[in-house]
Amino acid sequence: MKKALLIIDMQKGLFDQPPFDFTWTINNIKRLHDLAEELHFPVIFIQHEKEASQLEYGSPGWCLIDALSPAAHNHLIRKTTPDSFLHTGLNRLLAEHDIGELIICGYATEYCIDTTVRSAAAHGYHVLLAADAHTTHDKDHMLGNSIRDHHNQTLSSIKSFNVLIQAENTASLLQRLSER
Repeated sequence: MKKALLIIDMQKGLFDQPPFDFTWTINNIKRLHDLAEELHFPVIFIQHEKEASQLEYGSPGWCLIDALSPAAHNHLIRKTTPDSFLHTGLNRLLAEHDIGELIICGYATEYCIDTTVRSAAAHGYHVLLAADAHTTHDKDHMLGNSIRDHHNQTLSSIKSFNVLIQAENTASLLQRLSER
């Protein structure tokens, strides 16, 4: 089954304060990106935008963080909701590349990661959630590490879409993908 890597919302305007485990998360995303490039998987950077905000299209805050540099052949998808599929060309792009499985990482665990994982499954894609390559900020009700752990467990326990949703650490993903 052909795979693609989705890197969601790693944008400057979202990180005035670093979220939980930020440096580790970025390093894992970079490792996934490098392997995807090596194995010729499509890499798709998804960027959220909102008019008259720090995420206004083309603004400095809308741009990807400096640590992540898309290659010229990587794809960029613009979105305006937590769902990377809703009102975007993502599903069409994946169909053009005959993709059946998505590796998902990025920001924010309880919003865009959660919604995109569920939407991907609803669209029939198998999902490999990079369990230590998505993050969020601490909230009043729960710390970022607990939010990430909760979503890794919750999302990977969903069976009703009849597709695989699996949370797996980056090191394990890299090893398994390299063996194929």
